[in-house]
Amino acid sequence: MIQQETRVDVADNTGAKVAYIIRVLGGSTGRGRYTRRTAGVGDKVICSVKKSLPGSDLKAGSIVKAVVVRTAYPTRRPDGSYVKFDRSAVVLIDDEGNPRGTRIFGAVARELRERNYMKIVSLASEVV
Repeated sequence: MIQQETRVDVADNTGAKVAYIIRVLGGSTGRGRYTRRTAGVGDKVICSVKKSLPGSDLKAGSIVKAVVVRTAYPTRRPDGSYVKFDRSAVVLIDDEGNPRGTRIFGAVARELRERNYMKIVSLASEVV
């Protein structure tokens, strides 16, 4: 469950290291709960790059689109099991939904396959 103003790790090799969620494009609001949109695995978000490597194309303050690949909040699966990660992470994407980087670090959730992010799934080292 990621919401606006959350800081997340960037799990690709674009040069960005930490991103700040500006807006949740996917996701939902819980009925009778939060009025803020919350994003889960596979939802699109708009981010501002807060920390980046020197000499990279993405400077601090760049506005980018991203997709959530890991969340620290547990995600329930249809078989009743839950999956959660140590930290929340995103992968930066372009307007067509393809990843901007050429490598993805760490594991990604299987829910990305159902959301048609096959390029991210194929680049990832492990799918959980």
